[in-house]
Amino acid sequence: MSSDFESYEQDFAVLTAEVTGRIGKVPKLVGDEKKQMVANIEKQLEEARELLEQMELEVREIPPQSRGMYSSRMRSYKQEMGKLEADFKRSRIAYSDEVRNELLGDDGNSSENQLIKLREERAHLLDNTERLERSSRRLEAGYQIAVETEMMVMLTSITYLHGVLREIWLERKCIFIWKGSGLLGTRQMLIYWIETSKGL
Repeated sequence: MSSDFESYEQDFAVLTAEVTGRIGKVPKLVGDEKKQMVANIEKQLEEARELLEQMELEVREIPPQSRGMYSSRMRSYKQEMGKLEADFKRSRIAYSDEVRNELLGDDGNSSENQLIKLREERAHLLDNTERLERSSRRLEAGYQIAVETEMMVMLTSITYLHGVLREIWLERKCIFIWKGSGLLGTRQMLIYWIETSKGL
C-alpha cells in the first residue's frame, strides 16, 4: 500500500516540477501562445490535484500507528500545491519588462513614467475618497444632533401643554363645585384642589 503512495508521490514531484517551469514562462508570452500555455498548466494542475486525492486515500488505508509520517508529507504537498496555484494566478496577469514595453509601444523609461503617474493618480483618488468619507461622517453627526434637538423641543412642548390643560381642567372642576355647593362647595373645592395638585 505504501508503494502505491510512493508511486503517486513520484508522479506528483515530476508534474509539479514541470508546472513550476511553465509558470515562469507565462509572463513572457502574449496572445494565443500565452493562452495555450495557460491551458496546459491548468490541465497539469488538475492532474496534480487528482494525484493528491489518490495519495490521501492511500494514507487513510495505512494503519494509524504508521500514518503520522505520511500525513506530514501530505500536508507538505498540499502547501506546495497551494503555492503553485497562487503563482499561476499571478503569472496570468503578469508581464515581463520586455513584453510590457512591447505592448505599450514604448521604451522602459516611458513605462516607468506611466507607472509613476498611475501611482500618483491612485494616491489622489484615495485622498479624495477619505475626504468624502470625513464629510459624510460630519453630515451624519450634524443630522443626528438636529434630530435629537427637535425631539427634546417636542417633548418639552408636549409636557408644557399637558400641564396647561391640566390646570384648565382643575379650574373648570373647581368652578363647577363652587357654583353647585356654595360655602360648603368652597371647602370641597379647596380639598379637591389640594388632593388633585398632589398628583401633578
